[in-house]
Amino acid sequence: MGRYRLSTTAQADLIDILAWTQRQFGEAARKRYETLLVTALRDISSQPDRSGSVERPELGDGVRSWHLHLSRDRARTATGIVRRPRHFLIYRVEDDQVVVGRVLHDAMELARHLDAEALWK
Repeated sequence: MGRYRLSTTAQADLIDILAWTQRQFGEAARKRYETLLVTALRDISSQPDRSGSVERPELGDGVRSWHLHLSRDRARTATGIVRRPRHFLIYRVEDDQVVVGRVLHDAMELARHLDAEALWK
């Protein structure tokens, strides 16, 4: 497979997450988190049902989640590693590609932040 697409909402989630990380922890931390996010996207797009991904039928047909901590060992940078990643990728497979609907903090009640109709656009 290897292909992925971000919904408009997931794109906004990523911008917000990286901007917040930059403000709170600085540029080096933002770069580490960005590397982690890209690694996680590559992981799920290459194998959407890989070990560690979770089926989430309560969020919709074919929906899965992937916690960023599962990609952290593959996301090392020259400045280190993200010690405690806190986000899930919420995704499903459509037309031979992974579509990421949201990128949500793991403290959130996921179903409360998902609009089933707008999620995949």
